[in-house]
Amino acid sequence: MNTHRYIYFNSRDTFFRIALSQIAYFSADKNYTLLQLTNGQKLMFTFSLQKMEQYLAEKLNEDAKIFARIGKSYIINLHYVYQIDIVKQKLHLFDPANQKTFTLEVSKEALKNLRKVYVNK
Repeated sequence: MNTHRYIYFNSRDTFFRIALSQIAYFSADKNYTLLQLTNGQKLMFTFSLQKMEQYLAEKLNEDAKIFARIGKSYIINLHYVYQIDIVKQKLHLFDPANQKTFTLEVSKEALKNLRKVYVNK
């Protein structure tokens, strides 16, 4: 992954410049989106996960392919997928640079679909 590629978020009061390699995942919180960075920091945005998905596609073009929508609740960085546990309905993301693991509860169906992405490569 190109660690020098960035995405920009601008609101009335705050501007963020975030390297794509720092993004572990996005999660839905009603009409808000929570961004989990690999260093442990969390940022909240005042738009839905669907709007975030559209924003990523629009701003990142081809680089948006490093992210995948997983079920209704998450957009994950595919570079950090470490373990898919369908039986326990857990997705583990791991960032070796920060030595951080993130565990997400995801439906079996969404995990099966994600697994196909890797098995069919």
